[in-house]
Amino acid sequence: MTVHFSKYQGTGNDFVIIDNRSLDFPKDNTSLVHRLCDRKFGIGADGLILLENHPTLDFTMVYYNADGKLSSMCGNGGRCVVAFAKALTIISSQTSFEAVDGVHHASIDGEGLVHLQMQDVQDIQTGADFTFLDTGSPHHVSLRDDIREVNVKEEGAQIRYCELYGEAGANINFVTQQGENTFAVRTYERGVEDETLSCGTGVTAVALAMYDSGKTNDTSIALAVEGGRLRVTFEKNEKGYHSIYLIGPATFVFNGSFVWNA
Repeated sequence: MTVHFSKYQGTGNDFVIIDNRSLDFPKDNTSLVHRLCDRKFGIGADGLILLENHPTLDFTMVYYNADGKLSSMCGNGGRCVVAFAKALTIISSQTSFEAVDGVHHASIDGEGLVHLQMQDVQDIQTGADFTFLDTGSPHHVSLRDDIREVNVKEEGAQIRYCELYGEAGANINFVTQQGENTFAVRTYERGVEDETLSCGTGVTAVALAMYDSGKTNDTSIALAVEGGRLRVTFEKNEKGYHSIYLIGPATFVFNGSFVWNA
């Protein structure tokens, strides 16, 4: 069987995306997904996304980490699959789709930036030297004087596998404040088990954590990641954070195909 795919990246967070509206892709084949994401023996990506039909919305997003396992929400992947849906002419400039954490709304502006609405956040936990919250995926946020000096893979793995988060683990974000409403972020992602150039749910978590801890009073936060720049906007009320948007580019890289033997 020949399977066609597209490669997209969102500030360096890259994905293999497949139009699976025919449901031909072997969704339970973990080893195949892992091999396709492998950077030496496959296409190479931080994750794989299937776009499928939905009974009432524009489409369904199914996301796998690079280890081949189904994962929690991926913000940059969500922005990239929106751009992919537009390329397939499934949508024009606005969309509603379902992901593992529920329904998302998104739009593409005149500059090609994808504005992805994230799920509301009500619970933010504060530790001695970190903040923890779930923005569709669980995130540990640690403020540092200079993230350039952090060994993200080594320290990220130690925290990800610590007793605090159990077997499921968490994504680990190291943050340095650069200005009144600007923060630099480096992220260790579970499932990839390494630093990635960008993490959408991660920068969303950082923006909310920095506001919640009083590091900024702005509700529009600029995030500098290894692969570029993102913006997170939100509103706050007595119930928590809502109208949260992850904003940034979603860039087509190339199309290709691979042969899969059942």
